[in-house]
Amino acid sequence: MISFNFAAMERDQTEELRALQDTLYFIGGKWRIPVINSICNGHRRFREIERSIPGITTRMLSKELKDMELNKLVKRTVYPDTPVLIEYEPTEYCRTFGKIITEMINWGREHRRVIVEG
Repeated sequence: MISFNFAAMERDQTEELRALQDTLYFIGGKWRIPVINSICNGHRRFREIERSIPGITTRMLSKELKDMELNKLVKRTVYPDTPVLIEYEPTEYCRTFGKIITEMINWGREHRRVIVEG
């Protein structure tokens, strides 16, 4: 387990709160993390991503992907085939979030274990 000695560090509470709010805004919502996880696991086409996330609607996935593209988290590539082929891939910036997702998965597993074992 990692421990932090916050007392030894000079801290800016206002800046920390702003950074936490930015992070929570980014990961907030039900679908953002599952969409990132799906794309980072190799699902590139819209229907592949949609099928990999039970319960997400076409409209919600479309909204999430547009928002993620605007926030430089996914790159959208349109191939002029017939029918038109669109692929999504994570940007390098998006990949930096991978460590956080992994830690969230680990924490969630441990939390479930603690709760179940009482």
